Amino acid sequence: MDANAKLRGDYSNIGADYAVEQHWDKYSQEEHALYRRLYERQSVLVPQLACREFNHALAQLDAGAGIPRFDQVSRRLKRATGWEIVPVPGLVPDEVFFQHLAHKRFPVTVWLRKPEEFDYIVEPDVFHDFFGHVPLLFDPVYADHMCEYGKGGLKALRLGGLKYLARLYWYTIEFGLIKSDDGVHAYGAGLISSGGELGYSVRDPKPARRPFDLMTVMASDYHIDSYQDQYFVIEDFHQLMQDTAPDFTPLYARLAQQDLAKKAA
Repeated sequence: MDANAKLRGDYSNIGADYAVEQHWDKYSQEEHALYRRLYERQSVLVPQLACREFNHALAQLDAGAGIPRFDQVSRRLKRATGWEIVPVPGLVPDEVFFQHLAHKRFPVTVWLRKPEEFDYIVEPDVFHDFFGHVPLLFDPVYADHMCEYGKGGLKALRLGGLKYLARLYWYTIEFGLIKSDDGVHAYGAGLISSGGELGYSVRDPKPARRPFDLMTVMASDYHIDSYQDQYFVIEDFHQLMQDTAPDFTPLYARLAQQDLAKKAA
């Protein structure tokens, strides 16, 4: 979410909210084919490894023929939960990102990775953003949580709590697990869009899978360039909504005190 560094994507025609045109007609046949390959790989994995809410929404979308048209999906999403897709050139500043979420607008990157990046990409592309994030926005409870997260992000910017809120996003929206009748499944977009970490997070015995605890999550660092050594498991999306509903102001203060104590030790 930090747009200060050198980023991929064309930022020359952004609006004040960093929105751009998708220009769907400019995607090449090779790009559509690459998107289909990515979709086909993940569509084999998600029925067994992703949560049922994701799989239900993905089946309704029927978006595997190529890079989706954002405007068409937005119309359906608007009717379902009040959300819409905002095409953006790539990563956007934190405040812009939170403003979009708070107004039920999800930023989706317009560019697609290169073929040599098939298995791993540093910055989110259209496949990660669309395949990983958009389907669950059709779930009312999850969609409401995302909106509240955006509002909380704007508050965190004022309170100096962004580091802690980013950890919450990482361990839930990007790399979260959820209980089911037959074990745990993934709902985090970083997992659902990954060919390798999806299976690792759900089935591999190496990582720890801990019950979701808000303070523990916000005090936990994470890896940005390797698989996680721990994941947090929610009971359901109602729990996620309920456990993140309290005022975070005193939590940020407690976490900051913990950080100071660690430095002094």
